Amino acid sequence: MRRVCFTLQVRPDRLEEYRRRHAAVWPEMLTALRAAGWHDYALFLREDGLLVGYLHTDDFDAALAAMDATGVNRRWQAEMAPFFADLPDGRPDRGMQVLAEIFDLNEQLGRHG
Repeated sequence: MRRVCFTLQVRPDRLEEYRRRHAAVWPEMLTALRAAGWHDYALFLREDGLLVGYLHTDDFDAALAAMDATGVNRRWQAEMAPFFADLPDGRPDRGMQVLAEIFDLNEQLGRHG
Protein backbone atom coordinates (compact mmCIF):
# COMPACT_ATOMS: atom_id res chain seq x y z
CA MET A 1 0.00 0.00 0.00
CA ARG A 2 1.37 3.41 -0.98
CA ARG A 3 1.78 6.26 1.50
CA VAL A 4 0.70 9.66 0.21
CA CYS A 5 1.45 13.00 1.82
CA PHE A 6 0.15 16.30 0.49
CA THR A 7 -0.09 19.95 1.43
CA LEU A 8 -2.66 22.70 1.02
CA GLN A 9 -2.84 26.22 2.45
CA VAL A 10 -5.80 27.12 4.68
CA ARG A 11 -6.55 30.81 4.94
CA PRO A 12 -5.29 31.97 8.36
CA ASP A 13 -8.55 33.81 9.08
CA ARG A 14 -10.52 30.56 8.60
CA LEU A 15 -8.48 28.19 10.80
CA GLU A 16 -10.91 27.88 13.70
CA GLU A 17 -13.90 27.18 11.50
CA TYR A 18 -11.85 24.71 9.44
CA ARG A 19 -10.98 22.85 12.65
CA ARG A 20 -14.65 22.82 13.72
CA ARG A 21 -15.77 21.44 10.35
CA HIS A 22 -13.25 18.61 10.58
CA ALA A 23 -14.23 17.73 14.14
CA ALA A 24 -17.52 16.44 12.71
CA VAL A 25 -17.09 15.37 9.08
CA TRP A 26 -20.31 14.16 7.49
CA PRO A 27 -20.76 10.39 8.00
CA GLU A 28 -21.54 10.01 4.28
CA MET A 29 -18.18 11.61 3.45
CA LEU A 30 -16.32 9.30 5.84
CA THR A 31 -17.97 6.26 4.27
CA ALA A 32 -17.17 7.49 0.75
CA LEU A 33 -13.50 8.04 1.60
CA ARG A 34 -13.14 4.54 3.00
CA ALA A 35 -15.00 2.98 0.05
CA ALA A 36 -12.75 4.89 -2.38
CA GLY A 37 -9.61 3.40 -0.84
CA TRP A 38 -8.46 6.13 1.55
CA HIS A 39 -6.97 4.41 4.62
CA ASP A 40 -5.32 5.84 7.73
CA TYR A 41 -6.20 9.30 6.42
CA ALA A 42 -5.26 12.16 8.72
CA LEU A 43 -4.88 15.93 8.46
CA PHE A 44 -2.40 18.09 10.37
CA LEU A 45 -2.73 21.87 10.58
CA ARG A 46 -0.05 24.39 11.46
CA GLU A 47 -0.95 27.79 12.94
CA ASP A 48 -0.01 29.62 9.73
CA GLY A 49 -2.52 27.51 7.79
CA LEU A 50 -0.18 24.89 6.32
CA LEU A 51 -2.29 21.75 6.04
CA VAL A 52 -0.59 18.38 5.67
CA GLY A 53 -2.61 15.33 4.70
CA TYR A 54 -1.43 11.74 4.98
CA LEU A 55 -3.05 8.51 3.84
CA HIS A 56 -2.43 4.99 2.64
CA THR A 57 -3.98 3.78 -0.59
CA ASP A 58 -3.39 1.14 -3.23
CA ASP A 59 -3.76 3.66 -6.08
CA PHE A 60 -4.00 7.37 -5.32
CA ASP A 61 -5.25 8.35 -8.78
CA ALA A 62 -7.99 5.72 -8.54
CA ALA A 63 -8.88 6.86 -5.01
CA LEU A 64 -9.19 10.47 -6.22
CA ALA A 65 -11.29 9.40 -9.22
CA ALA A 66 -13.58 7.31 -7.03
CA MET A 67 -14.19 10.31 -4.76
CA ASP A 68 -14.70 12.60 -7.74
CA ALA A 69 -17.56 10.34 -8.84
CA THR A 70 -19.51 10.87 -5.61
CA GLY A 71 -22.08 13.56 -4.96
CA VAL A 72 -21.02 13.91 -1.34
CA ASN A 73 -17.47 14.80 -2.42
CA ARG A 74 -18.71 17.47 -4.82
CA ARG A 75 -20.77 19.01 -1.99
CA TRP A 76 -17.86 18.77 0.49
CA GLN A 77 -15.35 20.32 -1.95
CA ALA A 78 -17.75 23.19 -2.66
CA GLU A 79 -18.13 23.86 1.08
CA MET A 80 -14.40 23.59 1.76
CA ALA A 81 -13.12 25.68 -1.18
CA PRO A 82 -13.54 29.07 0.58
CA PHE A 83 -11.20 27.91 3.36
CA PHE A 84 -8.21 27.60 1.00
CA ALA A 85 -5.82 30.00 -0.65
CA ASP A 86 -4.51 29.61 -4.18
CA LEU A 87 -6.71 26.82 -5.52
CA PRO A 88 -5.99 26.55 -9.26
CA ASP A 89 -9.24 24.74 -10.06
CA GLY A 90 -11.36 26.08 -7.20
CA ARG A 91 -11.45 22.66 -5.48
CA PRO A 92 -9.21 21.53 -2.62
CA ASP A 93 -9.03 17.96 -3.93
CA ARG A 94 -7.52 19.28 -7.17
CA GLY A 95 -5.10 21.69 -5.48
CA MET A 96 -3.21 19.21 -3.32
CA GLN A 97 0.56 19.37 -3.69
CA VAL A 98 1.69 15.74 -3.35
CA LEU A 99 5.11 15.38 -1.72
CA ALA A 100 7.78 12.91 -2.81
CA GLU A 101 8.70 10.34 -0.19
CA ILE A 102 12.46 10.47 0.33
CA PHE A 103 12.98 8.35 3.45
CA ASP A 104 11.41 5.16 4.79
CA LEU A 105 12.83 3.81 8.05
CA ASN A 106 11.46 0.29 7.58
CA GLU A 107 12.75 0.06 4.02
CA GLN A 108 16.24 1.14 5.05
CA LEU A 109 16.30 -1.09 8.11
CA GLY A 110 15.32 -3.97 5.84
CA ARG A 111 18.44 -3.38 3.77
CA HIS A 112 20.63 -3.60 6.86
CA GLY A 113 18.83 -6.25 8.80
